[in-house]
Amino acid sequence: MTLLAEQTTTVAADALEAAEVAVLPTGSTEQHGPALPLGMDHMAAQAFARTAADREDAVVLPTVPVGVSVHHRQFDGTLYVTEETFERYVRETLSSVTEHGVRKAVVVNGHGGNSAALNRVARTLRDEETAFAPPWNWWDGVGDLADDLFDENGGHADAMESSVLWHVREDLIQPDRLEEAESGASEGWGEAVHGANVGFDTIDFSETGAVGKPTQADPEKGERLFEAASDELHALIDWLAERSLEDCWPADHV
Repeated sequence: MTLLAEQTTTVAADALEAAEVAVLPTGSTEQHGPALPLGMDHMAAQAFARTAADREDAVVLPTVPVGVSVHHRQFDGTLYVTEETFERYVRETLSSVTEHGVRKAVVVNGHGGNSAALNRVARTLRDEETAFAPPWNWWDGVGDLADDLFDENGGHADAMESSVLWHVREDLIQPDRLEEAESGASEGWGEAVHGANVGFDTIDFSETGAVGKPTQADPEKGERLFEAASDELHALIDWLAERSLEDCWPADHV
């Protein structure tokens, strides 16, 4: 298994020479209501990323466990860094991998709050022609399946997230508290007044920190979501592995 952190430097040399794509899991350590652990986001990202560990053309990097989560700060246990800190950390981590010859990457992201920073990282690295590293949110490719499985708008610690974690880390979910989570949850993310967003922090619109209908969570549905999203991830890695670096860089002026 090519989990970079578990290899010696001599073994890593061979793995990096063979690799076309680095896989970097990122997430958060933040509240996910009374039924899910604080590490939900980075644990999910890590689980998806590690499905690539048996590929000879990929190397899986250590997980970044703390992200941009200031909007959850009123709930106990939440850790967070600024967007600038997170952006710089991820960018420099990916830049360091290029020194070992791997210049294409997928950032497997488990936390929506990281998205803006990760998009800037991807653009900066591409503009510099340092690396091509598109971010990949595991939920983006399974929206239709989630709609078929659940009756919710969702957004955080919902049925979809709860189901996925129930599948990958059954030991950490508390099913008997899903009803409690839903009792104080909001139906959707945020709060709007006359077209303006006034839900700056999660506590502004959710008493328990959950959003959606977590009581609909089911581990078998989580397995279906995990497998479907993993297929999407591997298809992306295939695409990147086959793509030349020249085709990754910004186009010249017409």
